Amino acid sequence: MRELNADVIVLGGGTGGFAAALAAARMGRTVILTEETDWIGGQLTSQAVPPDEHPWIEEFGCTLSYRRFRQGVRRYFRNHSPLRGETLVAQRFRLGGALVSRVPSPPEVALGVLQQLILPYRMNGRIVLMLESKPVAAETDGDRVSSVSVEKRHSGNTFVLTGSFFLDATEMGDVLPITSTEYVTGAESREETGEPHAPPEADPLDMQAITWCFAIDHLPGEDHTIQKPDSYEFWREFRPDFWPDKLFSWEAPDPATPSESRPMSLFGGAEGGKFPLWTYRRLIEKAQFLPGTFESDITLVNWPQNDYFLGPVYEVSEHGAQRNLLAAREQSLSWLYWLQTEAPRPEDGGCGYPGLRLRGDLMGTEDGLAKYPYVRESRRIRAQYTVVEQDISPEVRPEGAVKYQDSVGVGAYRIDLHPSTGGRTYIDVPSYPFQIPLGSLIPVRVENLLAAAKNIGTTHITNGCYRLHPVEWNVGETAGALAAYCFEKGLAPAQVRNDPSRMSDFQRVLADQGFDLDWPELRAL
Repeated sequence: MRELNADVIVLGGGTGGFAAALAAARMGRTVILTEETDWIGGQLTSQAVPPDEHPWIEEFGCTLSYRRFRQGVRRYFRNHSPLRGETLVAQRFRLGGALVSRVPSPPEVALGVLQQLILPYRMNGRIVLMLESKPVAAETDGDRVSSVSVEKRHSGNTFVLTGSFFLDATEMGDVLPITSTEYVTGAESREETGEPHAPPEADPLDMQAITWCFAIDHLPGEDHTIQKPDSYEFWREFRPDFWPDKLFSWEAPDPATPSESRPMSLFGGAEGGKFPLWTYRRLIEKAQFLPGTFESDITLVNWPQNDYFLGPVYEVSEHGAQRNLLAAREQSLSWLYWLQTEAPRPEDGGCGYPGLRLRGDLMGTEDGLAKYPYVRESRRIRAQYTVVEQDISPEVRPEGAVKYQDSVGVGAYRIDLHPSTGGRTYIDVPSYPFQIPLGSLIPVRVENLLAAAKNIGTTHITNGCYRLHPVEWNVGETAGALAAYCFEKGLAPAQVRNDPSRMSDFQRVLADQGFDLDWPELRAL
């Protein structure tokens, strides 16, 4: 057992954890950054989720470093890919022509950009990166964390990490239980939060679906059918109570009006009026490149039919968690097999698209799925301030979202909750562009631990709009900057937040580093 020390320990190298390490190192602190997989980046890389962003992202509404990431993705394609002239000269070309994102990319492109951003701080020794390392234990002293132990995946070796500040940026809030930090999971009751869309009764195991994403292209005339998954027959016949047809079909609930059906199709086009899954999260549009560069478009499958909501993957036994993770993998592979073999083809009346090819080479895996599932909802700290639906809902506040005196950033997205492990369907309702209160990053008791990802003080409901890529990045970057600021000033995070002069000074630091702390007047999404 070996001990390592740094000023700031960042546990979890996903979107928030990466940004946290970057911020702390930029402000002169030494950082140990751990990551459970062998890729940093989380949603952007190992989970293969193209960025979900608000409509104004090109002009404002994110941090400068997140903007540099986006610019880096476009720069990669300009510098290294044979783009067509009209795409090459477009200042803000829309990668992939995707419906949901302006800068989707194969995970390794995002990974390369992130590695470039972090490399200067790895070279000067401020950031030590520990891949394939998972937090497994911790020691505390009263209201402070003394150390966190991480275990290397292959060797089983354990490292004890000590520092002044500990940031939990794991995908499921894994550091909270081992440090005895107070937290909440699942859905709170309407009585507890007063939220219009909260359920009547609390359910700690009622969590949003996870999704095991994968990429495919399409080569007509070829057969790339995968081996039939063991549980295929179950998924083929499965019909949730709130689904208009079988799960594997071209029908799904309309998220905004779940009682109504949203007809879908694979490619759109001649079918007209149906939601085109192919372009929804398309990574590569071959028409943007010189002829012959790509044989096919490449799309990312994070669709309603491979959302897994039959059980949670944390706060249950290890056996239960592994069972649900395996089932989620089987669901995604079964969905692909159905598409290849049985999916009705409206264009000619046939069945199946055997030319769909699983692109595991782009995921960095042998089985073709992403390295890690997309976990939408984490354990969440009992925070000094918890954001509730009433803070951001136009149904409750016609005058606009709450303005926080301790704002450390902004975000914008509809309250978008996917079907849950409690058997509830979509919740998709408007919200105003919102601020991120610093109090949501600070636990009610523990003095030197900060939330740095989707584990901030939100509710099950408000997690639905605070969980997206630019917000998680902003949260992580704030946590890293706050840890560095507190180290320099000899303060605890709560002392900064609860002292108006110190809070103003910290906000000036953030503004100088390119944080947007407030919105202009904008309508609700």
